[in-house]
Amino acid sequence: MARVAVMGGGISGLGTALMLGRRGHQVTLFEQDVRQAGEDPEHDFYRWHRPRVPQAVQPHSFLAPVRTVLHAEAPDVYADLLARGAEEYHDFDWFGEHPPHRAGDEDLVTLRTRRIVLEAALTAAVRREPTVEVRRGRRVSALAVRDGRPPRVTGVRVGEETYGADLVVDACGRRSPVPAWLVAAGARPPVVESHRAGIAYLCRWYRLRPDGPRGPGRIRPGSAAPFALAGVFPSDNGTFAVNVVLSTADRTRGALTDPAVFEAAARRFPATAAWLDLDPEPRSPVLAMAGLDNRWTSLADDDGPVVTGLVNAGDSLIHTNPTLGHGVALGLLAAQHLATHVEEIAADPTGYHAWTRRALRRWFDAQVASDRTGAQRLADSEPSTDVRAAAQAACAFDDPVVMRARAQVRHLLRTPDEAFGSEEVQERVSAWLAARPDFTPTHDGPTRDQWDALIPA
Repeated sequence: MARVAVMGGGISGLGTALMLGRRGHQVTLFEQDVRQAGEDPEHDFYRWHRPRVPQAVQPHSFLAPVRTVLHAEAPDVYADLLARGAEEYHDFDWFGEHPPHRAGDEDLVTLRTRRIVLEAALTAAVRREPTVEVRRGRRVSALAVRDGRPPRVTGVRVGEETYGADLVVDACGRRSPVPAWLVAAGARPPVVESHRAGIAYLCRWYRLRPDGPRGPGRIRPGSAAPFALAGVFPSDNGTFAVNVVLSTADRTRGALTDPAVFEAAARRFPATAAWLDLDPEPRSPVLAMAGLDNRWTSLADDDGPVVTGLVNAGDSLIHTNPTLGHGVALGLLAAQHLATHVEEIAADPTGYHAWTRRALRRWFDAQVASDRTGAQRLADSEPSTDVRAAAQAACAFDDPVVMRARAQVRHLLRTPDEAFGSEEVQERVSAWLAARPDFTPTHDGPTRDQWDALIPA
């Protein structure tokens, strides 16, 4: 059995520690925050100030890999999530009646819940695991490194103490200090690829009234203007988030932190207006998140691993902006792979780095391409002129075959080319277009003049 030190007690760190512990490995998890997600997610969500984890209060929808990994590795955690109020939503629920089943349809399920609920369920499970020791309030200050070509990490340093390990897992997140530590220790620098996303997120949380409806009915989750996107994230226990996305260059985004301005703007989009018309109770201020990038950090270069005895996971490895909701899914997939192959990875991480490139890198590249196109479109306030792409997006809400392709892409099961490139899907889109000869790409959100009229001078 391996001795493993996990740095970082977020979802990726907790998941890694839990899956390793359940295979009998001795795990020590180090987390600098003394506080942990507890039995009162409501209190934690609204009152736990976590400046190092801005995504903690942003909306989440957990994709199919989250459910699949938890079913396989920690079914008790999944049951706990549902008991705490998380809800399953199948993409075919849009149609009311599901189409005839095809292999893989069972995976097209979103888990609707706030991040804090998943953190609380994982924290409780880790606390029950006898092979996992959690050291909270203990910040790793350095790595213990043995000279070699490449150098080998042999443990972590916390203050004056050194903890030996066969493998160290960096799950410190997107601001991980590990790359700088490695360079300081004489290792070749990690290969870091970073792309600015060019967008800003603003959201506000609401709770549905106990005596009111549980939702507005069959309403699409998102709306768009040429310069802004808006959407709703239904969540656990009657909560939901209204979310607005703008270009970071948009002169109006600062004004949207005013709740009155934010809500007036959100009411200009049909998707969000339908939920706000239910007279929900506001539960938070407007929460902004900017400075977003997509970052890939590889601890291997063309000559192989830059270090042994150490690998990265979660946002320390692959950080994508939250638009498509990939982070937790990719983090748990990496955690599962690590737990399954830990002794091999501890001996030589080459195979792990190859797996990350093969299994995860394509989703990073897809996010970068999507952001590059989307950010430019928002900045230019130019409507799309791609009739085929617009028809494909619209057709999904009318045709289960196209919805299946959309869901497979959304849930990281197939790439867009694989899912939408099939002859069957293209025939369905063509038939949809043929029935609508006057179809042109449109937006259901406000015009620029209507938007600017909402913003105080």
